[in-house]
Amino acid sequence: MKRFIRFVSWNFWGLESDVEKRIALAIPLLDKLDVDVLCLQEVRPMDGQTTTADKLAVALNMNVHYEESVRWDNNAFPHGKSGSEGLAILSRLPIVETRTCKLPEERMYEKRILLSTCIRSEYGLFWCHNTHLHWRLNDGVSREKQVMAIDDVVRSIETDMPQVIAGDFNATSNHDEIRFLKGEHSLLGKRTYYQDAYAKIHPSLDGFTWNQTNAHTHHMRSLDIDRRIDFLFVTPRRRNGLGTVVHADVVLTSSDEQGYCASDHYGVLAEVQIAED
Repeated sequence: MKRFIRFVSWNFWGLESDVEKRIALAIPLLDKLDVDVLCLQEVRPMDGQTTTADKLAVALNMNVHYEESVRWDNNAFPHGKSGSEGLAILSRLPIVETRTCKLPEERMYEKRILLSTCIRSEYGLFWCHNTHLHWRLNDGVSREKQVMAIDDVVRSIETDMPQVIAGDFNATSNHDEIRFLKGEHSLLGKRTYYQDAYAKIHPSLDGFTWNQTNAHTHHMRSLDIDRRIDFLFVTPRRRNGLGTVVHADVVLTSSDEQGYCASDHYGVLAEVQIAED
């Protein structure tokens, strides 16, 4: 019986570039990682109801739940293309319940949600949450409101099992919204605490997930390259070992023969203990 669950969070970059080629590149990389739960951001429909997450789930033989976060038409979206976007959670284990929470600071074509799934393991049910926060460099106050809403949802779930929060937070570990989640900063007189999985294992490494070594980032240099903005947070470790982060890494960094990766973001992986010592 599996005592450790391998989580990966990854922004899959919508339908940009050659998405079919990117999917083909992603499948063997994800398969090699032996991912148990995969949290995807910027998931979009490809044809009809089939999303990029569906394509990956079929190839990896995983269960999948997709939730649309925003839909736009030609008049609302600056680039003049209608479409929609959302979040997905893929799991090798059964998904037994899903919940969706709308996050604050909604905009016409930028609406953020928290997608939560309850997953059944041999040791009990555990919750995994997935999100994608506002992206502009000056959106810090909006992201502060969003992380407080996320914390409220996670804290409202009564469970003795670890919970994981995955996502593209569009902020670094030095920003107040991330420091709040790490228990290092108060927002509106409130404190909380989650383990930053990557920092738990690599406290002195940068772990950039938005990285200039990825050629797909070069067209977005205005957003500041070389940042760790993708995270896996875990509820506090318990004395019986539950919630211990035993491994973490930046993953999905491989490129094709032209030097292009499967997304403009690298992914982040964390292996978390879900059974007692």
